[in-house]
This record gives sequence, structure tokens and C-alpha cells, in this order.
Amino acid sequence: MRNVLYLEQIEQAEALLKPQRVEVLRQLAEPRTCGEVAAKLGQTPQRVYYHVKKLVEAGLVEQVAERKVRGIHEGIYQAGARSYWLSPRLVGRIGGLRRAQDELSLGYLLDLMEEVQEDIAALDRTRPELPSIGVSGEIRIPAERRQEFLDELQHTLQDLFTRYGGAEGDAFKLAVACYPRGDER
Repeated sequence: MRNVLYLEQIEQAEALLKPQRVEVLRQLAEPRTCGEVAAKLGQTPQRVYYHVKKLVEAGLVEQVAERKVRGIHEGIYQAGARSYWLSPRLVGRIGGLRRAQDELSLGYLLDLMEEVQEDIAALDRTRPELPSIGVSGEIRIPAERRQEFLDELQHTLQDLFTRYGGAEGDAFKLAVACYPRGDER
């Protein structure tokens, strides 16, 4: 089972985005038969099989084994991934917007997040080691010091790009997002 399956085909999204199928998919985190899933969800095995068949056709679920019970072949299925990401390209750009150029705009931040999501989805997860780091935190800045903070952050990052931006070695992408925090969740 993969950690992430990046969905770029509308047919995959259509197969996934039905509440009953999401529930079936959750039950298939571990290998199970349609009968076992049906019992957990209070559904008939035929109804669950219908949804499993659609998920298999979309490449979201795999048949991992088969067993014979009282002369009947019964498939054992498992979800293809622990997490499913929908590509923003499934909807596409509305209104012909072009890539935002202003680094301080919300549009630029959204473009950056799409790019990061696509890059992460394309990583080769079969490699034994994927050196990466994720850092997240909250910083509180008085309004009068915002520009000072942004200037210092930009200077620090530019210094890193200058020091490590040579043509030799493994290429790493560094994406930093700084945005105002909305209401507490």
C-alpha cells in the first residue's frame, strides 16, 4: 500500500467522491472481503461489491488475494493508498487566470501549494530513503514589525540559495509559505 495516491484523472475522482465509496475505502485499509466490509457497514455484500468494483476499475483498490469458500471464489481487497490527493488540475483554472507573479499575493501562494503537491506526489516512494524535512510553526508579529520580519526572512532564504545554489549535488526544492492565520479551528 502506498502512502499517497495522486489522482489526476477525472474518472478516479468521480469513483472516489461518493460517501459510500469513501466508507468502503476506509474499511479496506486492511485486506478484507466484500462480505466483511458489508458486515461492518450494515450493507449487503452485493452493494459493497458494486462499489469495490468501481474503485478497482479506477485504480484506487486492488484485489490482493482470493479464497474459495464453499465452492465460491471470494476476492480479498485492499485500498491502494493510505491517502488520496486530488490534483487541482481536475478542475483547472477558472476564468483563464494565469500564474500569479506577485509573490505577496494569495494567488501566488495557491500556485506554490499546487506545485509542491504535484512535486511530492511525483517522488519515488520506492527509494529506501527520501531525505526531506517539513517544518511548521506559528509566529506572532506585531503589525509594526511585519515588514521587518518579511525582509529578514527573505534575506535569510536568499543567503541559503546563494550558499547552496551551485550546479553540483542533489537538487532540493525549498518552498516557504507565510500567511496570516485565520480564526482558531
